[in-house]
Amino acid sequence: MPDLLEIKNLVKKYKEVVAVDDISFSIRKGTCFGLLGPNGAGKTTTIEVIENIIPPTSGEILYKGKQRLSSFKQEVGIQFQQTALLSSLTLRETLITFKNLYNDPADIEEIIDICNLREIQKRLNDKISGGQKQRLMLALAMINKPELLFLDEPSTGLDPQARRNLWSIVQKIKEKGNTIILTTHYMEEAQHLCDEIAIMDNGKIIARGTPHQLIKEHCEGVTVILPKNSIKIPLSQFPFRFREINGRLEIRTNDINSCLNRLLSEHIDLTEMIVRSPNLENVFLNLTGKQLRD
Repeated sequence: MPDLLEIKNLVKKYKEVVAVDDISFSIRKGTCFGLLGPNGAGKTTTIEVIENIIPPTSGEILYKGKQRLSSFKQEVGIQFQQTALLSSLTLRETLITFKNLYNDPADIEEIIDICNLREIQKRLNDKISGGQKQRLMLALAMINKPELLFLDEPSTGLDPQARRNLWSIVQKIKEKGNTIILTTHYMEEAQHLCDEIAIMDNGKIIARGTPHQLIKEHCEGVTVILPKNSIKIPLSQFPFRFREINGRLEIRTNDINSCLNRLLSEHIDLTEMIVRSPNLENVFLNLTGKQLRD
């Protein structure tokens, strides 16, 4: 699959501050690429430079193998975190208004169905929920049939159900062949949606790969969690090193089969056992040493 976007040695400076420090990466056509990092890592600046909102200090950005032309803005869609909408318009009227801004817009009915807006299309913009507004924002970003779609923290502030609904829509968009660049503070969201991920910190890319590759490379083993009251032998005789947290014992192991066999041989009740595999959040914390929101 060819690269749709290529970033070469990108630098962005603000006086003495280097917000983006000589980063390079490429994004394959038809994939969802996640750009993650703690606040202040430089990811938002990187995205704004790629979107052609702010100019780079140096470096090169190639779209379809060439410098971005004036047509670039017609070929990309951007879902901003916040967009002011006219409260006197319905969702459908808003979509029609934005459709008229483009030479070759998408079919309104198709967009309404993809973004699950059919039942609320006649509601006024100020009479919809947060999740419904995010679906509308996504629909507006797709109104020009973009080949490249930027999603800037699309599910921030949404409840779990609304977030999952948004994920299903993004999956539909991926299946249509669109290329997506996603920024998010939710590691579960990135792990669920992204084909490839780059993690930034202090203006640099410190890790890149598929979610599976990143977890395999930067995290080891699994965690076995047992209620303390399920251990009938003295803890001094417990056969593994462990951490005790809130009445539970946490065991780290690289060989889950041997660990479970040993626990069974000690007649330890495993009924309430939890086995926790490492995930992207573990990768993030291992690499940056920071919480998702500083």
